[in-house]
Amino acid sequence: MNRKGKVYYEDLFCGIIEETETGYRFTYDSKYAENNESKAISKTLPLAKGAYTSKTMFPFFDGLIPEGWLLDIAQKHWKIDERDRMGLLLTCCNDCIGAVSVKALNEEE
Repeated sequence: MNRKGKVYYEDLFCGIIEETETGYRFTYDSKYAENNESKAISKTLPLAKGAYTSKTMFPFFDGLIPEGWLLDIAQKHWKIDERDRMGLLLTCCNDCIGAVSVKALNEEE
């Protein structure tokens, strides 16, 4: 199960977050990374051409996931386990407060 999400910065497609067999990978889109006007989505994920990898969900993306009563609602409504960080990210972070959003990427895309 290799789930992926398109990451947007202020409505501009900027990269892909994906779940891998060993953890997670985030890669900036090459056109986005090469544009001098582009901004990094976080200080911990500066603009780069290579992929960032982590055994656990990147703290920046984990911080987008709801907490408290909003997390409870998401878990009950979509029946997502609290430990399924990628599932929560792809389901709950389509329209986040702030500049970054994540939209689930279908296998066909």
